[in-house]
Amino acid sequence: MISVGMCIGAFLVLIIIHWVYNWRNPRCNGKLPPGSMGWPLLGETIQFFTPNTTSDIAPFVKERMKRYGPIFRTSVVGRPVIVSTDPDLNYFIFQQEGQSFQSWYPDTFTEIFGRQNVGSLHGFMYKYLKNMVLNLFGSESLKKMLPEVEEVAKNKLKRWSGQTSVEMKEATANMIFDLTAKKLISYDSETSSENLRESFVAFIQGLISFPIDIPGTAYHKCLQGRKKAMKMLKTMLEERRAKPRKEGTDFFDYVLEELQKNDTILTEAIALDLMFVLLFASFETTSLAITLATKFLHDHPLALKELTEEHEAIIRSRENPASGLTWKEYKSMKFTFQVINETVRLANIVPAIFRKALRDINFKGYTIPAGWAVMVCPPAVHLNPAKYQDPLDFNPWRWEGVEIHGATRNFMAFGGGMRFCVGTDFTKVQMAVFLHSLVTKYRWQTIGGGNTVRTPGLQFPNGYHVRISEKDEKIL
Repeated sequence: MISVGMCIGAFLVLIIIHWVYNWRNPRCNGKLPPGSMGWPLLGETIQFFTPNTTSDIAPFVKERMKRYGPIFRTSVVGRPVIVSTDPDLNYFIFQQEGQSFQSWYPDTFTEIFGRQNVGSLHGFMYKYLKNMVLNLFGSESLKKMLPEVEEVAKNKLKRWSGQTSVEMKEATANMIFDLTAKKLISYDSETSSENLRESFVAFIQGLISFPIDIPGTAYHKCLQGRKKAMKMLKTMLEERRAKPRKEGTDFFDYVLEELQKNDTILTEAIALDLMFVLLFASFETTSLAITLATKFLHDHPLALKELTEEHEAIIRSRENPASGLTWKEYKSMKFTFQVINETVRLANIVPAIFRKALRDINFKGYTIPAGWAVMVCPPAVHLNPAKYQDPLDFNPWRWEGVEIHGATRNFMAFGGGMRFCVGTDFTKVQMAVFLHSLVTKYRWQTIGGGNTVRTPGLQFPNGYHVRISEKDEKIL
């Protein structure tokens, strides 16, 4: 009896050993990139989600780059992943969208953003939604929106200058959220009975966290924040459907018009997920970039001086100095765009871009198996000393004479390929207009600051507080 039990036990041990061996040495029709698959099922998930307390490439990636090279394998949330810090492979992945690769994100991410979110859709449906969004964030719409963006920035700065201190990240997030929510769904935070922004705050706090849905965890709070926000958006959509407007004035009206067409491919679930993602992406990423630009400029007086001179020159060239910004003036802001490029390069607001291989891919002697996830790592590209001298330094002059009209091998702050961020121009408009309104009329002083943490990008857990005051001198 004992011998039978020992045989069964030995057999189970052999099965486990075989399973662990197969986990750590996955099969491949070629040569896999080097790396470690970590523990069975868990993989290297814990290490992946460890917060980055530096301004450099996350330790998870940096340590493995040193050990394995620019392309390596790992496993995150039970999924085999090829991590690419190689500019050539990144570029190839973006260019092969829909042919060799397609957009993919872990189940934990799709739970957060919705299974019908635009990042998880492909082919015609993705192109259809992209064209819908361009109706709102395309250049023609932004030209019309420019005066409103400037007016909002001016009013907020005027209000903040009367306060003892301002927490820039929170203040700019509120400013941009109110503007975007108004354009999308005619939401007014001052008159609404419900606080939509509050739901997004809860959502953001658990966005990059270990995916355990248990009450009290950051991930659970994130899911609850999304659930509450989606409920509010659904209620707003139903109210608008019950009382339609004679003329469309916001994105909700456009969505309702599409939903009512007989041959529409749009569903209510997809429309609501789209609204949710647009609201999140428009204010959270841009407010972080504006906060960082403000800090960088404060810490680099020469850059602030050149930026101020550029914007004061714009005002001096007007027949009426009090007139608002024009699209021509906006497009003339050369040094401003250098500041924006350098800010988003250092911010690395999107630390990872995921794709899935649709077939076996051979690249530089390695094979990426069909079905495996691929993680493009923008920070490793943006902080590469071989491309950027002193990569951790804020140096907007490095962009002098450089024209960027999309992603390149060495710059992918707004994604790349056919999924290049459709809100890129909207972000640049908001940043440029805010900086114009700030440097031409105000000065600011840093009050404290907090350690810098990158989860997902540079953030200020203790807040980046400033005191804003109007300049005494006028532009002549």
